[in-house]
Amino acid sequence: MKSSRLLIFTLVSVAAGLFAALLVLSLVSDPDPRPNPNIARSTNSGVQSGPASYASAVQAATPSVVNIYTSKVTFERRTTIFDDPVFQRFFGDRFAFQPEEKRQTSLGSGVIINDQGFILTNHHVIKGADEIRVVLANGDTFAAEIAGTDPDTDLAVIKSEQTNLPAITVGDSQHLRVGDVVLAIGNPFGVGQTVTMGIVSATGRNQLGINTFENFIQTDAAINPGNSGGALINAYGELVGINTAIFSKTGGSDGIGFAIPVALAKGVMDQILKQGRVVRGWLGIAGQDITPELAEAFSLPDMRGGVLVSGVLEGGPADQAGIEPGDIITRIDNRVPGSVFDILSIISALPPGTKIEVRGLRGSKSIKLEAVVSERPKIQMNDG
Repeated sequence: MKSSRLLIFTLVSVAAGLFAALLVLSLVSDPDPRPNPNIARSTNSGVQSGPASYASAVQAATPSVVNIYTSKVTFERRTTIFDDPVFQRFFGDRFAFQPEEKRQTSLGSGVIINDQGFILTNHHVIKGADEIRVVLANGDTFAAEIAGTDPDTDLAVIKSEQTNLPAITVGDSQHLRVGDVVLAIGNPFGVGQTVTMGIVSATGRNQLGINTFENFIQTDAAINPGNSGGALINAYGELVGINTAIFSKTGGSDGIGFAIPVALAKGVMDQILKQGRVVRGWLGIAGQDITPELAEAFSLPDMRGGVLVSGVLEGGPADQAGIEPGDIITRIDNRVPGSVFDILSIISALPPGTKIEVRGLRGSKSIKLEAVVSERPKIQMNDG
């Protein structure tokens, strides 16, 4: 009898020990491989006090953010009395000064996107550069060349012969929420690599007049001149955006900065690496958003969507399809454009050669036309 009780007691003790060990392991193990943002323990009130430090995120991302220095040669001609038309009438160009050669330098930032030497930055950082120098966070310096640019999104890819570079971990920009913590890393004013912190103030910002194609992340993380092309990371050190522009009356940070989402930047980079350029669809029209005043002037019905065609390029896809100025486009295939920006986004996302159905109004009559999207040329009209 005593031996049976002893056996039962032993089995119960072993089971309890195993359960306790499993419980401890489940609490200690971290299934998320991303850097720990060091979340502090809950307070007595039950409200989390927030991260104690973002050092792990910064440590993971900073080796992948580089400083970019560019230079280009310009020629400046001084104006003197010898340039006066009266003087030149008698003496010609014998006394005219030759243009003076000058070298202009600028700075910016970039992000190492893979270990084969490809670096993402802004188009305006390397525009017109004759020489590009890249400086790593550890101080190593090397030359780089332009692999491709996309002025419409203000993105560029530069390539170095260096390999095995520390590539950044790419995060998810499509599920960012307003209020998410983000950190901007770059080289503001050339002082050296700097980290600033803020939150996502808004997503999907467009029609700001900065780029042709806009879908910005707005943040209050301090972004200053020199930060352009640098990384916007989340609390885990993952890249979510490329810092691009600021709204400022002083030239410094006023708490309104804009970054290109990494999903958009990655798509542009992939096209540049595959085909050397970005290919977008184009319809060849200029449009205008339908405001209540415009609807009243054209005696339009109460419309929740639609765009007024204000111009059609002769010989373009829209012209060949029979679209005319004054038409109201209410539907492209199964999508309802609510603005000129919507049409631009819809058409540009389609590969050239795609057939689309365009529905709309011409006066009081409904129209249904078929258009074939062509490749967007370098010089375009205002929208699709």
